[in-house]
Formats: sequence, C-alpha cells, structure tokens
Amino acid sequence: MATMNDSPRPPDADADAVKAVRQFNRFYTARIGALDPYLGSDMSLTDVRVLYELAHRQAPVASEIGKALGLDAGYLSRILRRFDAAGWLARKPHPDDARHQLLALTDAGHAAFAPLQQKSRDEAAALLAPLTPAECRQVVDAMHAVQGLLDPARPKAPARATTAILRDPAPGDIGWVVQQHGEIYAREYGWNSEFEALVADISAQFLRKFQPEWERCWIAELNGERVGAVFVVRKSATTAQLRMLILSPQARGLGLGAKLTDESIAFARRKGYRKMVLWTNSCLTAARGIYAARGFKLTKSEPYEGFGQQLVGETWELKLQ
Repeated sequence: MATMNDSPRPPDADADAVKAVRQFNRFYTARIGALDPYLGSDMSLTDVRVLYELAHRQAPVASEIGKALGLDAGYLSRILRRFDAAGWLARKPHPDDARHQLLALTDAGHAAFAPLQQKSRDEAAALLAPLTPAECRQVVDAMHAVQGLLDPARPKAPARATTAILRDPAPGDIGWVVQQHGEIYAREYGWNSEFEALVADISAQFLRKFQPEWERCWIAELNGERVGAVFVVRKSATTAQLRMLILSPQARGLGLGAKLTDESIAFARRKGYRKMVLWTNSCLTAARGIYAARGFKLTKSEPYEGFGQQLVGETWELKLQ
C-alpha cells in the first residue's frame, strides 16, 4: 500500500537554483500585489482570474475554466455561486450535454470586471515605466523564455494566443494608438516624429468631432492586451474613410488585420456608404495585401518627401454598393 512517504519525489535540482526560484517568487508576488486584496478590490487573485476567463472565453462550461486555472471543482463552484449572487453570471443549458451549463458574464459582470482589467493594465505599465525600451524588451523576452521552458508542452516556439476580441475604445485607448504608430513606424521604417504628430492630430479630431451614427473605432485585444486598432470616419455623406489600421508585432500572422478591415467594411455598408477610401504608402506591403484582397483598387500614386523619408503615397478605393 502506498503511503504519503512513498509518493515520488521530484528530480534533484541544484540547491542554488531552487533558492533562486523561491526568492524570485517572493519578490514578484510582492511586486505585483498578489498577496494584497487583488487590484484594490475585495476579491482574491483567483476570483479575478475566474472573471477574466469568463470575460474572454466564448460561452465556456465550468470544467473548461477549472482546467485552465487548475482549480478544484468544488472551489470553482463556490466562486461561481458568489458571482451568481452578485448578478454577474448568466447560465444556459448546453445544447449537446445536459450535464453542463454554458456560462457568460452579464452586463453587470462585465461592468465589475472592466475596471479591474484596466487597473491591471495600468499596474503592468507602471511596473515597466522606469525601464528603457531595450530593458523592457529584455524583461518581456525573459518572461517568454521562462514561460516557454516551464510550460509542460514545451513548444519549440512561443505558442500563439488565440483569445482575440474587437471592442469599442475606452479612455486611454486612443493615446495607445498614437503611441503604437510612433513606436512601430520609427522602429520598422525609420519615420520621424512628424508621423506621430500626424496620427495625434487625426486622433484628436476623431475624438472632438466623433459622429457615433456614422463613425467607429475598434480596439483589438489578444488575451486581454491591446494589439491593434482601426477607424472608420465620415468623409462625406456617401464616402467612408478607413484610417489608422495598426497591429502590434506580437499579433501579426493571426488574421487580426484582416478582421479589423472586414469589420470596417461591414460597418460602412450597414451605414449606407457607397464607397470606402483610404490613404497608405507603397512600403506597407502587408496592409496593401489586405486591401487588395478585399477589392480595394489603387486609384492614385504620388511620390513625396515626408516623415524623414522618400515615400510613395497611395489612394485606394472600394465600391460598397
């Protein structure tokens, strides 16, 4: 008969390495406030993680969440009952398995989760704020390395996250769009601050003159992190303009750029616009490929000097009706 003492011991590891792991755990849990009431709320870290899964999964069953978080079924059930009592959780029968229920956050549940998610973003940003861009990349690369090495699946390359959503902008999102344009175009194309200033001007005009019946912005999130955006603005009564499509490097290759563009086209059609136009540059080959695949036609091409570079500006158009 097996006893507790008969349970297999983990393989021997270097004592200094074990000490280093424990020291890092103590440092990091204290640094991110995991030992305090989490994110200034009256909920535990586990409560918030369950809320996160409910907010970012499409109609999960409880066992999916329990497996993802490694939670005991009874413990998870008690958390879900508290969410039920708070009016945060909606349940409906599973169409294929009567033993399970499909779970979703109610509007009240989303309202409870949204400020926690924003606070989490803010705290992560504050953690990285004192670092230089090079130091920030070093920290992020180290995190990817740790996750990749300790993940039981041990993928050869970092696994692609798949939980992607498009949502309306929240306070701070438009500033993020300006920042992403400035950083990405400077790093990848050598464009100077004139381009960031242009994006800032366009963004400010969008906020000041926003026409909700005719205009729209989507923010793309991947596993709760902002990774992309696109805007549709009213150029005239019959023409919509697609502007400021942006996608962070870590989100490329997942079809999000195409999804943002498709949403923009569908919105313009629903609003009765007859045509959609956009302005881009010949060097932006990935974006041009998305536009061409959706029927946009290049109608004008003109060399110019701007943003510290010699460029070719292009106008593309798509008939919607």
